[in-house]
Amino acid sequence: MGAIQYNGYRFVPEYSGIQKKGAIHVYNGDQFIEDIHFDFSGNFPDHDQIEELVNHYCKQNEI
Repeated sequence: MGAIQYNGYRFVPEYSGIQKKGAIHVYNGDQFIEDIHFDFSGNFPDHDQIEELVNHYCKQNEI
């Protein structure tokens, strides 16, 4: 699962299959902004879940 690029922002997902927790690291250019934390079930997060979190973040922050 690679990074998502949107409007100058980069969203880089990272997760632990053992702990069932993940984070999406948000960057504007090269500057780190914040992490979006999430939980998931299964061996790895669903790509649709990642996209939904990114879309929600963009709408909430008017990106």
